[in-house]
Amino acid sequence: MVTKRLARAADDGYRNALVPGLRATADAERLAAALAAAAARLVPPGPYPEVAAEPDLEEATWQAFLRAHGSEEQPSWASGESPDRTAEAYRAWADRAGSQEQAIKGEPSWTPQRRFSRIFERLALPGFPRAERFELLTALGAAGRYELEAGELQLAAGEDATTDAAKRVLVSGDKLLLERRARDLAEAAEVPLAALDRALAVWGTPGEHADLVLEAPAPIRAALSLR
Repeated sequence: MVTKRLARAADDGYRNALVPGLRATADAERLAAALAAAAARLVPPGPYPEVAAEPDLEEATWQAFLRAHGSEEQPSWASGESPDRTAEAYRAWADRAGSQEQAIKGEPSWTPQRRFSRIFERLALPGFPRAERFELLTALGAAGRYELEAGELQLAAGEDATTDAAKRVLVSGDKLLLERRARDLAEAAEVPLAALDRALAVWGTPGEHADLVLEAPAPIRAALSLR
């Protein structure tokens, strides 16, 4: 992994072993707000209430895919239509398993974390990058449609906002060490690990962001050593 050099707030003496890359209280405050918003987004029914409300599981799963993929067109699952080649590949992937439900549920013996990891790997389709796959599985889990829980961030090299921010905040180019530090931070802040996916991406995006208006709960502020 290659670590990019990004703009930082002025060093004011801030130090925290959970986020060794931060040197400014302003950066820690921004991360706290991003974590609070990201965790709130995962409270049921999750980021897409319509996915939780849809009575047909196949349609609900397809709509979650389209939203995670950022598709402007929203054809129904039953129509058989696909807005682009990635959606076509997704349909073919589901068809090979018999249905979207069978493809995502996988083996009955899998734990929610194991299921998340295995399906994340299997969804490595053309035009369906890490962030979109992570969003799909997180949204389906938050909506209560499948037993899915992220056990790691599935960080990947390349142009990915979460990965880039993780390397900056957690200070490592080693994937295993980054994942371990991410779990430690999530545990200390008392947020789902999946919340770090969006929080890190938002934190690392320059400028104002709607996700940064919430006041962070006490566990998040304590984990980041903020008063």
